[in-house]
Amino acid sequence: MPKQTLSVLPQQFVIHSLDADADIPASVLASPLFFLGKTSDELSIVVPSDIPVRSLESDPQWRALELLGPLHLSMVGIMAQIGAVLAEAKVAIFVVSTFETDFFLVKDKKLKAATEALRKNGYTVND
Repeated sequence: MPKQTLSVLPQQFVIHSLDADADIPASVLASPLFFLGKTSDELSIVVPSDIPVRSLESDPQWRALELLGPLHLSMVGIMAQIGAVLAEAKVAIFVVSTFETDFFLVKDKKLKAATEALRKNGYTVND
């Protein structure tokens, strides 16, 4: 089976941490792309860097590699294989998923190393 294709999204992203009981800001809900994660301890929000969010902590300058899908939920090992390639290249990742695909966020300063490692390992990466 051929390896997957990833596409580099053009914008930078910020990962925010808010109190678990915080409301989701309207600016986030109006954004064309966002990711939410909530536990009893925190609310995490990932948004493009131009979306204003008042948060307890934030980590800016992330870039997203979208795994082009749709992927079926029964597919096994794709995230682990890509994660292993990036780990070997010493690229930290923050992964978010939807029903049909995964997004691998890497720091902007590591984007080149990430795309080079993926291409070297047989993945197609669209810039």
